[in-house]
Amino acid sequence: MVQSNMHITNINRLLKGVKSKILADYICSDNKGIVVMTNKVTTSSNLNIVEKYMKELNDINLNDIISTKLSQSKSYLKILDISYFIDNTNLSVISDIIERVIKSTQIFNNIVLASCPQVIKISSKSNIIIV
Repeated sequence: MVQSNMHITNINRLLKGVKSKILADYICSDNKGIVVMTNKVTTSSNLNIVEKYMKELNDINLNDIISTKLSQSKSYLKILDISYFIDNTNLSVISDIIERVIKSTQIFNNIVLASCPQVIKISSKSNIIIV
């Protein structure tokens, strides 16, 4: 997706043309297809506009566009009682480490994180965090 900013601008122009309050925020291509993130939950008519635009592009592999679909659910995960320091080191756990562990865990294979994990230390004297 070499020209992702241009695609976002064009998708938003098309959505504004039908007086939609939906705006595309982000677009990327991965091994499962093309992902377009929006500022709000979209409708099927808005999805059709985005899908039609994507299929008309010359620099997009049409095999990447399997089908459009709405998000099925949003879930929140809270992880309790994690050590603030990595074992046998003085390095503290940061959100990048938590994200890497989540992505490498089998049960989270098809999970997409909406934001970076938030690491919260329980108290200044504690060595336990909540994610």
